[in-house]
Amino acid sequence: MLGVIGGMGPAATADFFAKLIEETPATRDEDHIPTLIVSDPRVPGRPAAILENGPSPLPALLAIRDKLIAAGATLLAMPCNTAHYWYEDLARDCPVPFVSIVEASCDAVAEIAAPGSAIGLVATRATLAAGMFGRQLQMRGFAVTLPSEDELAGAILPSIRAVKEGKAEPAGVLLAPAVQALLDRGAVAVILACTETPIALDAIGSPIRARCVDSNRALARACVTRWMGRASDRADQSVALRSA
Repeated sequence: MLGVIGGMGPAATADFFAKLIEETPATRDEDHIPTLIVSDPRVPGRPAAILENGPSPLPALLAIRDKLIAAGATLLAMPCNTAHYWYEDLARDCPVPFVSIVEASCDAVAEIAAPGSAIGLVATRATLAAGMFGRQLQMRGFAVTLPSEDELAGAILPSIRAVKEGKAEPAGVLLAPAVQALLDRGAVAVILACTETPIALDAIGSPIRARCVDSNRALARACVTRWMGRASDRADQSVALRSA
């Protein structure tokens, strides 16, 4: 079973689940991945913890992780980029594989952009400050193009808030020019490294979506690949046992 540490925010968690279904090559119900989602919006704020010394969400995230594992999860995912600041703490003693949204998104970039290319980032201030994506991209040979302070404060962060308020279309109108600005400054692709931002651009049918890597979809695709690989391994083991 796939266990999902969700609720950060609820709309982003629902978006991830929809994309998990879309990315699964299924022809019947039984082909889909059994999934257990804990969507708990009471997890302490991630930006406040990173930037303002606010309460750490780690105890709550560990409790959700352990609840999912106790319920039978054999694979974990967390559709929130900022919460991946604590990914290493969550994965360190985890008895089951934990798919990283950061690695999945950077893998998706590597499929469409050549090393040395500039990759834009759209994310919360906390995610940008933490440098998770910057380090991964630079390790893979990419340059990183960041939003300006005006783009971040005037468009990206208000857009994220608007999605959380249920105002996806106004959020998209706010966000699109900031994404276009990154492309205009030489980015060959832009990672939507906040799981609210794909919702915003989809709400307005923005054509620049074709130049973006959707971190939620990248995570969903990575989960499907990992799940199908495990299923194939189990099938091979079963055949080997029957042949023994």
